[in-house]
Amino acid sequence: MTQAAAGVRAVNRKARVGTVVSDKGDQTIIVSIERASQHRLYHKVIRHTKRYPVHDPENLATLGDTVRIEECRPISKTKRWRLVEVLVERAVAQVAPTSIDATLVSDVQRAASRAQDEAAAASAAAGAAEASSEAQGAPAAADEQAST
Repeated sequence: MTQAAAGVRAVNRKARVGTVVSDKGDQTIIVSIERASQHRLYHKVIRHTKRYPVHDPENLATLGDTVRIEECRPISKTKRWRLVEVLVERAVAQVAPTSIDATLVSDVQRAASRAQDEAAAASAAAGAAEASSEAQGAPAAADEQAST
């Protein structure tokens, strides 16, 4: 029994491999596919980048993954591709600090105490300036009232 007799048609769909550059949408990722071609006159290699909106129904792909996509029926206004598989998941550094250096802690504490001391000195200087201006301004105001 052949495929035509069974009613099954073989569909030859375009497939591409690219990198996920955005996964912000629900069930949608943006895949960037880069291809290189040579300029026909100058023979310089030119890199062309195209971005495809891709349907990802299970939200499997994340930013930085290498994925295989396949052409499909229109799913939305712009989505004409669907995710086939995630080839390579992005590498996430699993580095956690085990201990903080004691000198770093003392430097941070020293800087914080110095900032507090400077703020206290500045507010004390501002308070003293206000008190001296009020002391000088009070007799002058009394003289003005007496003269009128």
